[in-house]
Amino acid sequence: MKTIVVRNIIRADAGAVKRLGALGVATVHEAYGRFGLMKPYMRPVWAGGEAAGTAVTVLAQPGDNWMIHVAVEQCQPGDMLVVGCTTDNTDGMFGDLLATSLMARGVSGLIIDAGCRDVNSLKAMGFPVWSKAISAKGTVKATLGAVNVPVVCAGINVHPGDAVIADDDGVVVVRQQDVTEVAAKGEKRQVDEEGKRKLLASGVLGLDMYNMREPLAKAGLVYVDEPEPD
Repeated sequence: MKTIVVRNIIRADAGAVKRLGALGVATVHEAYGRFGLMKPYMRPVWAGGEAAGTAVTVLAQPGDNWMIHVAVEQCQPGDMLVVGCTTDNTDGMFGDLLATSLMARGVSGLIIDAGCRDVNSLKAMGFPVWSKAISAKGTVKATLGAVNVPVVCAGINVHPGDAVIADDDGVVVVRQQDVTEVAAKGEKRQVDEEGKRKLLASGVLGLDMYNMREPLAKAGLVYVDEPEPD
């Protein structure tokens, strides 16, 4: 592993990232062909947080948040900090002091495949974090990693500048070259879903809206008016 900091990265189009953020994780994931969704253990440390931004990546050592401090300097307004670890770890590598520093630089939120602490303070600050665990266990600053290199975070390859969307449903990553196309597909899907929502609210059944009855019959589903005797 090269212990480097890449200062200049190409970021996904900010307008397209904002459009993706307005759609939410579930819609973006579906519009992206069900690709890019991080493992479901990545949960918001406080409910209701939403964030979207361009990835500044960190490869950190377990129980060591030194490189997160290094990465703060590389962040710009609208970025999302994405932290992967070289091996499995749940130590509380991030808290309210680092959040204060990131907020001062206009960072949208943090995604960390490790632990987080100071949850009440983070909620009061309104700084959203998605993490693998919540742990009060402290960390050290002893071993180098890297900043703005490709990392694996919760099972997804993340490149610097990729779009990252996060909410109560999880975290999805869209490659920077795909953001405009996925935003357009997601917006079309959102319009289609709104039409379906109105039909369902009017009493139309999903069985009929999705034309399920014939394929269900072909699959062997049989309706009976009374339960069969034992």
